[in-house]
Amino acid sequence: MFTTLKQGFRNWAFRRAVESGTLVLNQRRIYIIPSRQGFGFAFVLALMLLGDINYNLSLGYVLTFLLATTAGMTMLHAFRNMAQLEIRAGHVDPVFAGEQARFVFHFNNPGTLPRYQLHLHDDDGRHTVFDLDAQRSTPIELAIPSTQRGWLDSGRLTLYTHYPLGLFHAWTYIHFDVRCLVYPRPAAPQPLPAASVRDGTGKYLAAGDEDFSGLRNYVAGDAMPRIAWKALAREQGLQVKQFSAQQGQELWLDWSLLPNIAQEMKLQLLTRWVLDADAQGLLYGLRLPDSEIAPQHNAGHRAECLRRLALYGLVET
Repeated sequence: MFTTLKQGFRNWAFRRAVESGTLVLNQRRIYIIPSRQGFGFAFVLALMLLGDINYNLSLGYVLTFLLATTAGMTMLHAFRNMAQLEIRAGHVDPVFAGEQARFVFHFNNPGTLPRYQLHLHDDDGRHTVFDLDAQRSTPIELAIPSTQRGWLDSGRLTLYTHYPLGLFHAWTYIHFDVRCLVYPRPAAPQPLPAASVRDGTGKYLAAGDEDFSGLRNYVAGDAMPRIAWKALAREQGLQVKQFSAQQGQELWLDWSLLPNIAQEMKLQLLTRWVLDADAQGLLYGLRLPDSEIAPQHNAGHRAECLRRLALYGLVET
């Protein structure tokens, strides 16, 4: 019953769309209720008040109302501990299935007072505890395990505090439009497939620095020294110089040449070959039933191949 009521309140309180940009916590976003200790404390105060009334204890009244006032002040401090905090989501690096996706959230405390004992957790109980110094910004990392390829959403997170005395539970819900790209889990090490002749030359060009082989468009991750600055000065766009050394035939990682195995196993095998070909400095291409990537060798090419494998057959939202 309590779980149903709690979930119903969460759905009512969190009617907002997914957040983007910077979120500022104000009185409309922060909820406060007594904690278990708070309810217990209130019960003790009620018993003290009954005793004061029954025995007409003047000092008992003073103590009872002093403790009640203290409890009221702790509620204000619990609210102030979260009020006006600024939160924004940071960049999340891609991971392979089975690894921990590390979501980063930047918390900024614009006030002149520090904030203590802030807890950030997801619905599965993974959480982190941190403090915030006055007028400081701190990145907070929350690790969420990835179980399958595709996009991994951080989901709805809860930020709460019991500061200062644990009598009140102050919290808010946050959900940013940040996702982590999860690559397929690489298969066990396998020999690279045999090279295939594609252009009729019988030659496969491996990445190297021996011979200049032409220019190509710049891809994020290319080394700055290889940018063709003269071509840029001639207004030919941002291009990169390619160098090569002949090492046999052209290498393609081709979906259609894989054995008759499950789709996920094919994706895991192709992922392994992309990683191995990149580590060996080979110019490799990737063919999938719905797309093709021409042979290259750079960080951007590796990332694009892994992205295609991660999202193959999925609806990209």
